[in-house]
Formats: sequence, structure tokens, C-alpha cells
Amino acid sequence: MPEDLQNPRTPHAWAGPLISTLVTLPAAALALFFGGLSPMVCDSCNGARADRFTDSFNVAWAVLCTGLVLSLVVLVAGWALPWRRRHAAARVLLCVAAPTVVCVAVVAFTALVDWP
Repeated sequence: MPEDLQNPRTPHAWAGPLISTLVTLPAAALALFFGGLSPMVCDSCNGARADRFTDSFNVAWAVLCTGLVLSLVVLVAGWALPWRRRHAAARVLLCVAAPTVVCVAVVAFTALVDWP
């Protein structure tokens, strides 16, 4: 196969997506684990306090799950880009964005829940 001289292949294009995967997947798993355990905070709550917590948790859980799915989509997009030099900047942006989306989702989750 002839080499494309106008758009050469990047030799280590796999490194960014690999590092992003090694950071994003464990972070997403921890976020999902602690988000799933957080309803135990209000086990002893009752009445209006429990209702406020449940309503806010349901919204926050949807935001967390949506953010984690979005981070997975961004991660796959980082792997799916062609390994050519012209896509290097977009690949770096996607590889940095994937764990950042997980962090933003966790912060949004903790901010949305009405903790007791």
C-alpha cells in the first residue's frame, strides 16, 4: 500500500486513546458505584426530607448516567478517528474530553442531590 505523503500516519496515535481509556473507565466505574450507593445516605430519612432527597436523586442519577454514556461515546470517537496526522488535534481533544465529562457528571450529580 503506498504511503499517503499529504496526510501521513501518526506513529503513536494509539497512546492517547489508551491512556484516556485507562483513566475514563475506572473513573466511570467508581462514579457509578458511589452514585449507586448514595441513596443509603437517606435510609433513616422520612417524610418531606425523604421525598426531597428521592426527587433530587432521581434527576441527579439521570444526569450521572447520561454523562457516563456521553463519556463512553467520546472515548469511542477518540479510538475511531483515523490515525492520520490531520486528526491528531481532534484525537487529543477527544481523549482529554472523555475523563473530563466523567468529572463534570460527578460534580453535577453531587450538586443536584439534596443531601440530608
